[in-house]
Amino acid sequence: MSVLVGKDTRVIVQGITGREGLFHAQQMIKFGTQVVAGVTPGKGGQKALGVNVYNKVAEAKKETNANASIIFVPAPFAKSAIIEAVEAGLKFIVTITEGIPFRDMIEVIPLLKEAGARMIGPNCPGITTPFSAKLGVMPGHIFKAGPVGIISRSGTLTYEIIAGLVKIGIGQTTCIGIGGDPILGSTFVELLPDFNADPLTKAVVMIGEIGGSDEEAAAEYIATQMKKPVIAFISGRTAPPGKRMGHAGAIISGGRGTAESKVKALTAAKAPIAETTAEIPAMVKAVL
Repeated sequence: MSVLVGKDTRVIVQGITGREGLFHAQQMIKFGTQVVAGVTPGKGGQKALGVNVYNKVAEAKKETNANASIIFVPAPFAKSAIIEAVEAGLKFIVTITEGIPFRDMIEVIPLLKEAGARMIGPNCPGITTPFSAKLGVMPGHIFKAGPVGIISRSGTLTYEIIAGLVKIGIGQTTCIGIGGDPILGSTFVELLPDFNADPLTKAVVMIGEIGGSDEEAAAEYIATQMKKPVIAFISGRTAPPGKRMGHAGAIISGGRGTAESKVKALTAAKAPIAETTAEIPAMVKAVL
């Protein structure tokens, strides 16, 4: 079983004719993802990577029975692309685009919720279920199927931890990079229930960072409802006070969002916390 994406995921690539969209769509197909259509306004009727390109998402969905979309369009057009996917009836969307204005995301989130649609991102590496589907930019060759779910705010740390797990023979059910922006389509606390309900997921690695309060909210869920062990890591714990981090979401306010507040909340939830990423594989092995 997989979380959110799998062999039955049929994907539309919005922005498939652009440089990033074309390159990563090719990698997704190579991985085994069912890319069934592309969308680029004004380029309908063309083909890219062997699939038809349409002017509108609704056309592509009707013709291909797609059930997911991944967005590679530039930031000024990303809001419109997300809305178009939602209005076409797609229930799962991955938005890779970075630099989307906060105001645009504030408008998009209620529309997603009203439509009952799920979105990963923006400013994220996407989602991967080994040997089933990859929607995003994660390097496909690093994965191994297995019992561990991964949810992360950091793309590069995710890859490092996956490599460490695979080195000792531990694979993954599904890996999700939620993104580093302050306003996200899906947060830790919204995704943990999916792994909690997945019978093949035996443990979860949660990679957080300073800024925001998502980890504190996740700690409340872990303490009260999570049935599986969650191993946590908080990046930025050694950052000096006032140090700016790379992600827009790394904003500390009112005592919330500090490394200390996150560690305190997760410790209270009895979630083991790794001091370094190198410790995580052994910690995971110990709870499996």
